[in-house]
Amino acid sequence: MQKNKYLIPLVLVTSLFFLWGFAYGLLDVLNKHFQETLNITKSRSTLLQGAYFGAYFLIALPAGIFMNKYGYKKGIIMGLLLYAAGAFLFYPAAQQSSFNFFLIALFILASGLTCLETAANPYVTVLGSPETSETRLNLSQCFNGVGSFLGPIIAAYLFFGGEKGSSNLDSVKMIYIIIGIVVLIIAALFIRTPLPEIKEDEIVSSTEQIKKPLFNHSNFTNGVIAQFFYVAAQVGIAALFINYCTEAGIGISNAKAAGLLSAGLILFTAGRFVGTALMRVVAPNKLLTIYAVINVLLCVLVIANKEWLSVYALLGVFFFESIMFPTIFALGVKDLGHHTKKGSSFIIMSIVGGALMPYAMGLLAEKYSTATSYSVPLICFIVVAWYGWKGYLVKGGDNSSVKVEFKH
Repeated sequence: MQKNKYLIPLVLVTSLFFLWGFAYGLLDVLNKHFQETLNITKSRSTLLQGAYFGAYFLIALPAGIFMNKYGYKKGIIMGLLLYAAGAFLFYPAAQQSSFNFFLIALFILASGLTCLETAANPYVTVLGSPETSETRLNLSQCFNGVGSFLGPIIAAYLFFGGEKGSSNLDSVKMIYIIIGIVVLIIAALFIRTPLPEIKEDEIVSSTEQIKKPLFNHSNFTNGVIAQFFYVAAQVGIAALFINYCTEAGIGISNAKAAGLLSAGLILFTAGRFVGTALMRVVAPNKLLTIYAVINVLLCVLVIANKEWLSVYALLGVFFFESIMFPTIFALGVKDLGHHTKKGSSFIIMSIVGGALMPYAMGLLAEKYSTATSYSVPLICFIVVAWYGWKGYLVKGGDNSSVKVEFKH
């Protein structure tokens, strides 16, 4: 009975994971496409990431306040409407060939995604029995991964596939109009579908943790810092991926580079399954440290610019970064008790790292080389390694284990 009751809401909420995965998958191919069609520099093109992830910083807290007052369902509907509005604005932006207009459209679209990300994770965990919540969440996240690697495949075909693929914006108009229509249909389904109320249990390892002010939880404050640097690395790595591959001196075209980016995102998705299995025998914080150290070493190879060896190293980074966002998130909100929602909002806000660091990478790429710019994510992974080693510790709490819920 209960299974059938929650089936339709679960399918609808899972569709949200695909929607923001697909939007993110398109983003990095747009970088290169706009460099060519709008004749803009690498550093200017990374303002796309600035608009996208800047929305997370500015909208996360208001979205959380809105949902606390009006409920998660209305928050999801608002997010979908903003998503659709931003997608439809891509049409007039393309008509005017205005990069600034594209930035506004993308900011509105990403504001909608911020609302969806704030709501989807808790919804999936309550749509059924508690015993299977982790299975449901991982299933939903699979569709996030599917959206992430389908985005570059479709974008590569539309933007770089035809003879005029990289010389006009018609394909951009077409794909975002279709996205807007699909999102509105899903919004209509959410409006008509009753969703269960969210009731979050406050589980802490000791009652002392409940009494502490939010910013006295060092695992949380360190988690905000670590998440800032992790997202900075993730976004920067993908943002200049196509540039790196096409400049490697081994004859990689734009279309082939976009295909390789999609392969990297497939590795990212696969890494989540492997990471989930490994966490049954390896503590999440230890696995986080190991993966971060491996990525530091891989970034050294990327900076060395050793043709295909470095391209393969760059692809490997995607696999080992796959567990980082959710692991940092879970370690950061551990033992926050009634501060959990507020703490989650601040960790989501730290995604602004993805808006700032790619621009720094773009400047380094223009002054030195794209390979040199990957020194930025190298530094970021050092910070992540530190968090998994010592920064995650809950003072006065139980540090033996934490349940990791994959979100990105």
